[in-house]
Amino acid sequence: MKRFYWLLPLSAGLLATPAVAQTTPPAQPPAGSLAATAPTGPFTLQRAIDYALQNNLTVRQQQLTSELQNATLRQSRAALLPSANLSGTQAWNYGTSLDPLTNDFVSQTIRSNNFSANTQVTLFSGFQLRNTVKRNALDSEASSLDIEKSRNDLALNVASAFLQLVLAEELVRTNEVRVNSTVQQVERTQKLLKAGAIPESNLLDIQAQQASDEVNLITSQNQRDLARLTLAQLLNLPSPTGLAIDVPVLADPDDQPLVEADPDGTFQTAQGLLPEIKAAELRVRSAQRSLDIARGGYYPRLAFGAGIFTGFSSSRLARVFNGDSTSAVQVPVFQSGLGGQPIPSQYFLLQPKQAIPELLPSRFSQQLKDNLGKSLQFSLQVPILNGLQTRTSVQRAQINIQQQELRAEQARLTLRQNIQQAYADAIAAQRRYLSSRRQTEALTAAYRNAEIRFNNGLLNGTEFNIAKNNLTAAESTMIQAKYEFIFRRKVLDFYQGRPIAL
Repeated sequence: MKRFYWLLPLSAGLLATPAVAQTTPPAQPPAGSLAATAPTGPFTLQRAIDYALQNNLTVRQQQLTSELQNATLRQSRAALLPSANLSGTQAWNYGTSLDPLTNDFVSQTIRSNNFSANTQVTLFSGFQLRNTVKRNALDSEASSLDIEKSRNDLALNVASAFLQLVLAEELVRTNEVRVNSTVQQVERTQKLLKAGAIPESNLLDIQAQQASDEVNLITSQNQRDLARLTLAQLLNLPSPTGLAIDVPVLADPDDQPLVEADPDGTFQTAQGLLPEIKAAELRVRSAQRSLDIARGGYYPRLAFGAGIFTGFSSSRLARVFNGDSTSAVQVPVFQSGLGGQPIPSQYFLLQPKQAIPELLPSRFSQQLKDNLGKSLQFSLQVPILNGLQTRTSVQRAQINIQQQELRAEQARLTLRQNIQQAYADAIAAQRRYLSSRRQTEALTAAYRNAEIRFNNGLLNGTEFNIAKNNLTAAESTMIQAKYEFIFRRKVLDFYQGRPIAL
């Protein structure tokens, strides 16, 4: 999936927070998570984003959430397969108890075993199983888009902190130039005072201005340190010490054409690219599948099962012929007498020894073979009245569809409004920069004239400081307007599907 990067507002008081950042708050870096090793060398914007994506725990947590959803999908697919189970038990019964195989009451210790194998398959369940697979597949895809959104949010924060640090570095350089200029001005004023060309009040005024400029420098340095700390925390670095960035060359807004206002075209492009819009649409479809699952509860359920079982009991006896009789048996031989009546003769037959039957415990393997049984069964369950649970589930699923549709519509509406606001902000920022630039040029000329007059003693220190402060304020406004326009333009790049790069 194509990766998109975002920008947040640069700082409080500099750039107003756009509606985009308000509706989709970026993921914050988890506390206490540090990168294993700190990287070396200055960071470019792309390197900072890639490094953050590799070390941020919020993104990893979202990935684990997606893996859980994928596991749920695999389980629902496996539910379509037949179930198969093996079971075995061994028990000892003492005293008078019921033989588990013969159901006879016996007064002895019985050891019994039972073994079985069963399988069952659902033949029809109102298509609930298949619809569950389809719903979980949609949820899994939406969860993958949530990962992409989490990555975009993190990249958004990193890019914002990176640009904030670039701005802070430029403000520090500007304030350093002002302090150096004021120090030189103080030295010239001291020389003019010694020569008697200007009054002492001029020196006091320019020294007061030097103190103000030094305060502004310290303030800008503190803002730079805070911006560096913010970026280091987003990158999960152990410490901001040594963190350096590769400051890119950024074109001035007057070198670029005015932003062409085409919010509708950008909206059509953005809603097909942003992962949160796609995820919202997928969740609407998932809710529709949940409705199909709930309606499946109205249908009968048909299942088929089969099993095989056997067992062993130590109380079961078998008739076994074991051993011979102690003596042979003489059987008399009869012959026919008068009238056909049998009469004994003088002869005898010797019958061989006979085996003696005994009742002995049946062998384990023989019992498993003799007690083997099999079963086949069909089960049909027809829902008639179950406390209106199915009907309530259907109603809840219908309401859930309406909720998801409203969320998707709200996401699209918010996106359209954010794009319209972004275009208006971009045009306003560029216009403000152009007006600030003209103001700076005019105040620069006025400051140079005031400086010449001040050096010649024709202008007091108060009026000179006013001219310098006016120029300072105009330069700060111009720098802030420049970065505000850059930020707004990058937001539009994001909406239009272009990667953000400084």
